[in-house]
Amino acid sequence: MPEIENLILHGTTTVGIRAAGGVVLCADMRASAGYFIANNNTMKIQKIDGHAGMTMAGGVADAQNITDVLRYHARLHRVRMQRPMPIRSITRLASLVFHQNRGYPFIADILVGGHDASGPALYNIDMFGSVEPKSYVTTGSGSPVAYGLLEDEWAEGISMDDAVRVAYRAVRAAIARNIGTGDGINVATIDASGFRLLAAEERAALGNA
Repeated sequence: MPEIENLILHGTTTVGIRAAGGVVLCADMRASAGYFIANNNTMKIQKIDGHAGMTMAGGVADAQNITDVLRYHARLHRVRMQRPMPIRSITRLASLVFHQNRGYPFIADILVGGHDASGPALYNIDMFGSVEPKSYVTTGSGSPVAYGLLEDEWAEGISMDDAVRVAYRAVRAAIARNIGTGDGINVATIDASGFRLLAAEERAALGNA
């Protein structure tokens, strides 16, 4: 019988960068199961609420489950409290969900980023519920390649425009070297104006830069 790991859709590269005015999230569009490309149009960047988003790596179904939980509670908090749920609170909720299911764990590694009253924030939460605040981070099978570029080009106080370019280039580098990464790149920005996915023409311009 095949190992369960080989039956889970995985393989990806996601990147998060905390910039001076917000957070940039970037991810490829390929979902793979072993050497099989299961989907070449996977949206790995998800909007949690108007001020928050996340990326997902690992098992697609598990990551989607986490997304639904975070989205539900963030929107419920907004309705009840008449203000956005703090990014740190969204992150702690994700950590609790992972930790409470550690006996039958969610096979996922997520980045949560956003902009609230405290400014921009970016966190990495792994499958055991560990939480780490990050200035820049990458997850997935292509992350060793992406880290090489991020560590060379990230700088404290990086602008949003530069962060978008660096994140895009990091994922593009992973596509060139990692079999589990490919089929296009999506980019989202989250700043004081809210969550926004870059349009196709904006992504095309990044590819030509």
